[in-house]
Amino acid sequence: MRTQDLNLLMVFDAIMTEGSITRAANRLAMTQPAVSNALSRMRVAWKDELFVKDGRGVQPTAYARNLWTQIRDPLRLLEEAVDPEQFDPATAKRTFRVVVSDIMVNIIWAPLRKHLEQHAPNVNVYAIPNTIINNESVLHDAEVDLVCGTPMVVDTVLRSEFLFNPRYVCVMRPEHPLATPSLSLDAFLSADHVLVSMSGDTTGLTDVALLQMGLQRRVAMTVNHFSAVAPLVKSSDLISVVPSMAVDREIFNGELAVYETPVNMQYNQIGMLWHKRQDNDQGLIWLRRLIGDIVKDSANDHFSRLEKCCRKGNCPSRPGNSAAYLTEVS
Repeated sequence: MRTQDLNLLMVFDAIMTEGSITRAANRLAMTQPAVSNALSRMRVAWKDELFVKDGRGVQPTAYARNLWTQIRDPLRLLEEAVDPEQFDPATAKRTFRVVVSDIMVNIIWAPLRKHLEQHAPNVNVYAIPNTIINNESVLHDAEVDLVCGTPMVVDTVLRSEFLFNPRYVCVMRPEHPLATPSLSLDAFLSADHVLVSMSGDTTGLTDVALLQMGLQRRVAMTVNHFSAVAPLVKSSDLISVVPSMAVDREIFNGELAVYETPVNMQYNQIGMLWHKRQDNDQGLIWLRRLIGDIVKDSANDHFSRLEKCCRKGNCPSRPGNSAAYLTEVS
């Protein structure tokens, strides 16, 4: 292959990865006019428009997408073969794109930023919305580097690392009519529920478990992020089944009545996902290790506090005997 052809492919790969001429130029340490000039040569050589302007970025044509699926993995292998990447956080200038829910942002971002300021001042980390339905595709298409806080999946080209098992609880305002010493299944079913749905689907894991019992609840409202649950529940007669870490502050501040869910549900393990093409990416290995440590430490601290409270018989905001709740968290 001629050097010129390879240079164009590298520029093309950068534009596809970044979705922007400007960001591609920064990634390649080139000027924006130089990247634009390379794009013009690509269009002539490959007889296709390749990219069309879309706001501040660009969108690839069908030809460009097809070409990228064929060259991106060979390019990565070639780069690693001739110049094995050494990643030094102190000097690295890199941007990572991570799919995260708002729970994970609340857990990870503050301690992560503190670490970056001290040890990796030129590393950027961008949060990409967690929509559940396309998490695997954005990894396949190299639109993101990592998906964090998602159920682990079985896929021949995706890798995963376990983070923790979530604990789900039922929460309501302390003055709720159902905030009695115990929450029965009948009372649970009679209530109006708010469901957190990233995908827009109105059937959650709770509904799946109820359907297996021949039962159903009323999902009166849905929200698309977990941080909306506590304010909504505290100001209404809605109740919600959520991961305990989503309402950590409200639990320990006594702002919510917290109950064991009166129906047994099978919940997914929470983990990190990445594409196998980045198995040897030293920068991503560093980021995964850092995020993993932050999440695991936070989860261990949360569940330890929850368990200690319940063993003392005074589960936060839980009216009455906490014995049933203890089986949920211990």
